[in-house]
Amino acid sequence: MRIVAGQWRGRGLIAPSGQTTRPTSERMRQAVFDMLAHAPWAEGCLHEAEVLDVFAGTGALGLEALSRGAKRAHFIEQDRAALTALKANLAACKAGERGVVLPIDARKPPRGTACMLVFLDPPYGRALIPTALPALNAAGWIAAHALIVAETAEDEILELPATMVAERRHGAGVTRFFRWTS
Repeated sequence: MRIVAGQWRGRGLIAPSGQTTRPTSERMRQAVFDMLAHAPWAEGCLHEAEVLDVFAGTGALGLEALSRGAKRAHFIEQDRAALTALKANLAACKAGERGVVLPIDARKPPRGTACMLVFLDPPYGRALIPTALPALNAAGWIAAHALIVAETAEDEILELPATMVAERRHGAGVTRFFRWTS
């Protein structure tokens, strides 16, 4: 697994062993970031953006955003093995203060910085997005009209207080893009 493009293109990333963390594949990240770079509904969402990577795991999505020009990425993760990998990946990329790790439960966040680009890639089948997103919004993490990128299992239904602007299926997962309206 590696960073696909940008400043850290080709930089290898580590992932914890076992099935606890399911990193987003390079192919899927490439597809997501191609859409973010070229779709009219995503214009300006990445350059100099505050990014939130929830259920961050290895941090691949937030690191990809930083590599491609985001100002700062906030990583929310609570699994110990994933946190170890995430911190190692941030150090390997020399992300410095551009990468902020929050070892917390996404459903009980502290007050935060409003982010225009939000990635949610939780473990499949646990309905974590519908409980985490309102809590993150109430704590100030989601900017008005933010772009929400959510990955779920293909059979999971995802209803959010947002307008879906695109959807892409890859393997056992589906990535949906929403414009936050709440």
